[in-house]
Amino acid sequence: GLRFLPPEGYPVPLSHPPRNILLAGETGARLHLCHCSTKLSYQMLKMAKKQGFFVSGEVCPHHFTLTSADRIPGDTNYKMNPPLRTEEDREALLQGLADGTFEVISTDHAPHAAEEKQQPMDQAPFGIVGLETCVPLTVTYLVKTGILTPLQMAEKLCGNPARLLHLEDRGSLEAGKAADVTIINPDEEYCIDAEKFYSRGRNTPFDGMRVSGRVAATICGGKIVCRDGRLCD
Repeated sequence: GLRFLPPEGYPVPLSHPPRNILLAGETGARLHLCHCSTKLSYQMLKMAKKQGFFVSGEVCPHHFTLTSADRIPGDTNYKMNPPLRTEEDREALLQGLADGTFEVISTDHAPHAAEEKQQPMDQAPFGIVGLETCVPLTVTYLVKTGILTPLQMAEKLCGNPARLLHLEDRGSLEAGKAADVTIINPDEEYCIDAEKFYSRGRNTPFDGMRVSGRVAATICGGKIVCRDGRLCD
């Protein structure tokens, strides 16, 4: 099958962040850069903010945890777009999360059926399951390492997305806001088990990884909908 995308990815999209940032600066438009994965994106976004441009950016857990060196040949669970990058890129993303250049952590949740991902590399679709691994990966790689505080984690996953999208009824625990809450036990350690995902997709490179931080309960609209990993009636 087709080999993995190289860490530098496709040549054309590399020009998109600089071009789009310049257009945002010229027009005064607001710009959000999705799935930032390179040192270049970090540098350009940081520079644009210093110049007063209305720009923001996000990073996905797989890009701040894995690099191209972690890929297993032939394993399509490592096929994603943007592709996994170099350790230098990963370290730049961590710096950007720590210094506030990247305001948002997103999942890029892309579940696929097993038969889709079991195709040859050149035919298998891009993407991995992101929702059910986002919390433990963020706790393990960012909070437990001191890169983010628990409050900063909440801001990047909840508060900042609500602010950037102008969702005035969400993003905080203030009175009158939507009662959508995720309760996390940051100290519980366990191994990620793709077979226990509620998503129909099992396509993840993190299966079997030992992590910290389990979702203890999920409250939606003031109602407990999930507790201790089980859906509530």
